[in-house]
Amino acid sequence: MRKRTLAREYALQVLYKLDITKDKDLEVVLANFWLMGVEKEVEEQVKIFAAELVKGVVNNLEDIDRDISRYATNWKLERMAVVDRNILRLSAYELIFRDDIPPKVSINEAVELAKKYSEPKSAKFVNGVLDKIKLEKKK
Repeated sequence: MRKRTLAREYALQVLYKLDITKDKDLEVVLANFWLMGVEKEVEEQVKIFAAELVKGVVNNLEDIDRDISRYATNWKLERMAVVDRNILRLSAYELIFRDDIPPKVSINEAVELAKKYSEPKSAKFVNGVLDKIKLEKKK
């Protein structure tokens, strides 16, 4: 598996944990995740990118959630499956705030995460919402 793909999986897991536990101490959650949450040795590059993504989402959560809510028609953020919500947050962060990551890559990675970790219909839902965010950003 590619390093950035793996980092996104780890970032999703940390975001999921933060969302479920409502823990506010991001540094402690990240440190504990690397100590206990991963069964194998993780390359430093992967850890760094995963942490960048998680911190980016957490630091911009209000803006990210507002955009997701705007484009997830007929869906309230709090009613979405936790994993879907966090896949959207992760990828929306990349689309809105990370110009170094091509939008196509962010969306494709999100769709793959949805296929792997969520319901069969989630990939289509995630793709639709992120595509709307991408189109809005182009304007």
